[in-house]
Amino acid sequence: MADHDYTARIVWTGNRGQGTAHYRAYARTWNVETPGKPVIRCSNDPLLGGDPTLHNPEDLLISALSACHMLWFLHLASDAGLVVESYADTPLAVGEVQPGGAGRFLRATLRPEIVLRAGADTARAEAIHHEIHDVCFIARSVNFPVTIDARHRIAGAA
Repeated sequence: MADHDYTARIVWTGNRGQGTAHYRAYARTWNVETPGKPVIRCSNDPLLGGDPTLHNPEDLLISALSACHMLWFLHLASDAGLVVESYADTPLAVGEVQPGGAGRFLRATLRPEIVLRAGADTARAEAIHHEIHDVCFIARSVNFPVTIDARHRIAGAA
């Protein structure tokens, strides 16, 4: 086994001149700055006073989960001789916020729509989805159930 380091720089950008003098004095905005990569401007969840035009931590987590699944699907499909022509996902995460403000994800559903080249084995494609949770870095790290509701279509088929 080999360790891998991952890092980012999180910089709070929400000081409106008073710092955190009181709850409404500051914005819940920050940047994710990873060397050599574009800055990602972020905010708190809009339900908690954040900017709805910016990514929030919950967006980033479900996006990371979906992207990890997609990358492993593409890899395993390629190994299996399945040619993927397109892949798009609209994942859905369900969370809860308790009266004191603590929150957590309860579950997530990945809903990829995948177009496979003619002649592809859709049963094998479906089986691949169930292998991914054993290898995906993000899926292996979350503590809530993740289900897959994939739609496979053969290119050119109606």
